[in-house]
Amino acid sequence: MTVKELCASLNLQEICLPEPEREINGVYIGDLLSWVMGRAEADNAWITIMSNINVIAVASLADVACVILAEGVTLDETVLATAEQKGVNVLTSPLPAYETALQLHGIA
Repeated sequence: MTVKELCASLNLQEICLPEPEREINGVYIGDLLSWVMGRAEADNAWITIMSNINVIAVASLADVACVILAEGVTLDETVLATAEQKGVNVLTSPLPAYETALQLHGIA
């Protein structure tokens, strides 16, 4: 499934979508950035509530397909600009991380 297809399937809001055709291969949930950096796999959809500049750096290093910000979290303009520059797909869900993951179960 692509990031764009995921957005449509779960009715997620697109914050930054420079690579909409990026394929998703699994899901990772976590907020401790050093933990995510060592454990998220390339092409995962990463669910978090963190929205600072370091999230974009970790997403880029881990080569995740997209970041899904749970609980309606969004990015400020500086972080958004960095996400666009680094080609990091960022989406947001109004649901908590657990409920967002339940929606993803079986489709990503």
